[in-house]
Amino acid sequence: MASISLRTRHGRIGAWEAKPHQQPRGGLVVIQEIFGLNSHIRQVTDRFGAHGYHTVAPALFDLVEPRVELGYDEAGIARGREIAEKLGFGGALDGVRAAFDYLDGLGMRVASVGFCWGGTVSFLANTRFGLPGVSYYGGRTVPFLNERPKAPMMFHFGQHDPIIPPEDLAKHREALPHTEMHVWPAGHGFNCDQRADYNHEVAQQAMARTLTFFQRLYRVA
Repeated sequence: MASISLRTRHGRIGAWEAKPHQQPRGGLVVIQEIFGLNSHIRQVTDRFGAHGYHTVAPALFDLVEPRVELGYDEAGIARGREIAEKLGFGGALDGVRAAFDYLDGLGMRVASVGFCWGGTVSFLANTRFGLPGVSYYGGRTVPFLNERPKAPMMFHFGQHDPIIPPEDLAKHREALPHTEMHVWPAGHGFNCDQRADYNHEVAQQAMARTLTFFQRLYRVA
């Protein structure tokens, strides 16, 4: 695990890299929440590295403000939303593309996994440049459901998520009937052990489904 630097079209950004001890199964881009490249996202990156994937989490907010790490409180939410708005989804995709290019340059198949705001970025990376992806509770995806996936896509949602109501889940099912969708008995942010809605059992089950998705993807490739 180490900090690295990536070159985007609009400047350099930092990233967190986790390499497996064995030959990599493939490459993964971990896409952050609105809280920056914080300790949780680094832990998630390390976890996928331990499962055999060469994993990179780009510090997407570096194009607006370097080294942002925010807490899961009201102040962190407000600041994160502000930075995400300044960056825009176009800027976020620029950073994801830089991580993809880095891993692709090492000769491996690449996919993404994104959380919250990053879940929507993962979906857009799929529809706009064909990056297979897994989206965890991507609450901002509904306005983009007219875009068609270009590669396999999986969604995880919480049944009790106040940010993503049942009608939004119905819109996903209607617009994307051929994608894999899991709705878990949990709230928003159930994968993050720094959030009040963390659910260990659900997080483990969702991770198992995610790993199966990637194993199937790379086996076919």
